[in-house]
Amino acid sequence: MNPPPRPVIYQLLPRLFGNRNETRKPNGTLAENGCGKFADLDDTALASLRAMGFTHLWLTGVLEQASGTCYPDRPADPPEILKGIAGSPYAIRDCFDVCPDYAVDPARRLEEFRSLLQRCHAAGLKVIIDFVPNHVARSHASDVRPEESFGRGDDTAVFFARDNHFYYLRRSDPGGGPPLKLPAPGSPGGTALFAPETECGRVTGNNAVTWSPSLHDWYETVKLNYGHDFTRGRDTSHLPGPDAAPEEVPKTWRTMDAILAYWQETGVDGFRADMAHLIPLEFWRWSIRRARDRRPDVFFCAEAYDNDPAKLCDCHVLDGLLAAGFDAVYDDPAYDVLEGLYDSGKWANDLDALTFTGERFHRSLRYAENHDEVRLASPKEWGGLGMKVGRPVSAVLFGLGRGPLMLYSGQEVGETAEGAEGFGGDDARTTLFDYWSMPAFTKWVNGGKFDGGGLSDEQKALRAWYGKLLGLMKETAFERGEFYGLNHANLDNPHFGRVDGETASGHWLYAFLRRDAASGQAFLVVANFHGSATLPEVRIRIPAHALGWLGNDGGELAFHERLASPWSTTVSASRLPGEGLPLPPLPPLSAGIVEIRIAPAT
Repeated sequence: MNPPPRPVIYQLLPRLFGNRNETRKPNGTLAENGCGKFADLDDTALASLRAMGFTHLWLTGVLEQASGTCYPDRPADPPEILKGIAGSPYAIRDCFDVCPDYAVDPARRLEEFRSLLQRCHAAGLKVIIDFVPNHVARSHASDVRPEESFGRGDDTAVFFARDNHFYYLRRSDPGGGPPLKLPAPGSPGGTALFAPETECGRVTGNNAVTWSPSLHDWYETVKLNYGHDFTRGRDTSHLPGPDAAPEEVPKTWRTMDAILAYWQETGVDGFRADMAHLIPLEFWRWSIRRARDRRPDVFFCAEAYDNDPAKLCDCHVLDGLLAAGFDAVYDDPAYDVLEGLYDSGKWANDLDALTFTGERFHRSLRYAENHDEVRLASPKEWGGLGMKVGRPVSAVLFGLGRGPLMLYSGQEVGETAEGAEGFGGDDARTTLFDYWSMPAFTKWVNGGKFDGGGLSDEQKALRAWYGKLLGLMKETAFERGEFYGLNHANLDNPHFGRVDGETASGHWLYAFLRRDAASGQAFLVVANFHGSATLPEVRIRIPAHALGWLGNDGGELAFHERLASPWSTTVSASRLPGEGLPLPPLPPLSAGIVEIRIAPAT
């Protein structure tokens, strides 16, 4: 029995996706700059995304966050606990509710969200939402499930108690004692007070135990407690096991389980867990097991970083999270290598070390953009090379393994994120914190036609290219196949993309094979990452071991490029280990996906 197709995820913020307002006033209000709605994800929009090859939508930031916008049944949050007027999607005010900004009728926002889920499912798309286990907004209080509000019943007189939801500051903790002083640039003294924490302060979301968090802290959020005092180290072995009954686990575990159950019952198909490495692995084993008891096919992906010293395990945390039940984990290391080609002197060869990570290699979610990262097309990042840099970067990342693939809304049309939008400043990221619209993306939305009518020819070609790439990623060799790297076999090959007098190969050129043994299907993926140099007379050596791995018995191999050009050739296998496979000139910022077949005998 074949495994289900891997998820191909389209990440979008409803606030941005359907917003056609092009005022774009920095720090503008909802009334000034507009806001996308659940209703904007209509049948036409969903059909276009499905046709491009996506299987899942990650509806980022749909949970009700703290915000500077008020509604009849919900006052605005005070500015001192906000990042931006719209507020951070990761400072959640009610984990059982959705953002009223996204509803045509805010009073019926949950009903409108359920209708969106139904439309997505009818279009053949599954829905992922954020699960934010590490922190909540300082103003958190659920009006949907008030009995499940975090902090309810806590002993506020102690820093840590197993069944407290929060960690409570002591008067002796750094920051000058109470009241809690939050950063407020431009105000007298540069700080502001949040009335509910005048006497009883709480630890900030990024583990900042201080009465005076900085602008660089997650000061708008409060750290949640999973029954472990993080100030005493990483050992969480004292926590309950995966079979523990609900009454045996810390209170926060039970509340989080209720949140997952609520959204599963609503119709959500999966969760992207924010900063999952900050949460004890024991909780994940327990909660994911319970979620799968409710629905076996629920999808869990972890945002996690092994290099974060705050991680709560001594093992490689990505491996730990997979063992705890996650379907996939972020592949930040591979992303960092490719970004490093352009800003920190890395070589394409540096990817090779990441291909020996065992099970994790084929269970990593790979992306070239997401909401935390800079835009590929930004003139300030990725060498300032523009939207074309996404071609080699995405082709290599998406082709490496069998794990989920993710594309961030706007990436496919070259969104540049230029200029200061509000709280985040001019940081080459599309803002998370402000009411805004994306200049390139609104041209694809084209007044609600979702047909790209306003895009330039270059933007249309880029979107079509991504669609073709995603289509090829559904081929059996990529869905189920294994990986065989070729850069190591070409380090001393002078015809493997050397430029500027280089004496070793593999700086700007990367090549690898993918093959599914059951079907025999095989591909060569090759990419030129250089921003301006065409690589002429490239010859890729394919060693004898790799030829055996491909199932070749010494005859001829036929090569046919399927992504970017009609090129094809037939080569005797005996020539490939020494002379190599001759390729046509590889333009800068290009990628090829070449199908390999055993040529029929003549």
